[in-house]
Amino acid sequence: MTPKSETRERILEEAARLFHEQGYSATGISTILRRAGVNSGSLYHFFPGKDALLIGVLERHLALLEPFILLPAEGASSDPIERVFALLEVYRRGLLVSGCTRGCPVGNLALELGDRKPRARALMNEYFAAWTGRVQTWLAAADDRLPAQLDRESLSRLVLAVMEGGVMQARAAGSVDPFDAAVAQLRSYFRLLASYSRREPAEAFRSAEGDSFLEPVEAAEPAETADASGWRYW
Repeated sequence: MTPKSETRERILEEAARLFHEQGYSATGISTILRRAGVNSGSLYHFFPGKDALLIGVLERHLALLEPFILLPAEGASSDPIERVFALLEVYRRGLLVSGCTRGCPVGNLALELGDRKPRARALMNEYFAAWTGRVQTWLAAADDRLPAQLDRESLSRLVLAVMEGGVMQARAAGSVDPFDAAVAQLRSYFRLLASYSRREPAEAFRSAEGDSFLEPVEAAEPAETADASGWRYW
C-alpha cells in the first residue's frame, strides 16, 4: 500500500468509526482530521467534501461486508441455517463489545439520513441487498428443510429485520436481552418451517412430543464479557 493509499484508508477508517459512534451529522471534519492525524489538504485531496467522504465510508462498508462479516459467518458452520444464526452472532458480539451503545453502522446511517442523500441511499440499499442475498443462498442450500412454497427472498429480509430491530431494542434497553429474545423467536420460526416442510399443514404446529413450535426457545445466557480484538468498524 502506497503512502497516499494508506492516508486515504486512515481517513476512511476514522470517519467510519466516528460516524458509527456519533452519527454523520454530529461528526465534524476537524474531528476526523484530528483522529486520523492528517491535515485538511490531505483529506480534501481525496474527498472534496463531507458528502464525498460519506460515500467513501459506505463503499468501504460494502467492500468489507464479504471478508469481515459474511465469510466468517459462513465459515462458522457447514449447516446453512446455522450460518444464519452465526451471522446474527456477529452483531451480538458487537453489542457486547460496545456495551449496547452502537448498532449496525450502515443501519445507523440509514436511519439518520433516510432519503436525503440519494447516492448514499443507493449504496446502503446495495449493502443490505448483498447481506440478504447471501442469506438467501444459505436458505437455498437448506431447501429440503423448508416448505416448497416459502418465499426465500422475503425470509432473508425477515432475518435482516430481526437483526436491525433486535439491535435497536438492545441499544434502547442497554442490554442484549431484547436481541436474544428476537433471535430465539426466529429460531423457533425456523423450527416451525422445518416441521411444516415434513408434515401435513394441520400437523405442522406440533412436534411428535406434543410441544408447540409456537412456544419460544429459551434464549442463551448473555455472555459476561466479549473479546474486542476481532471487532471492527465496518
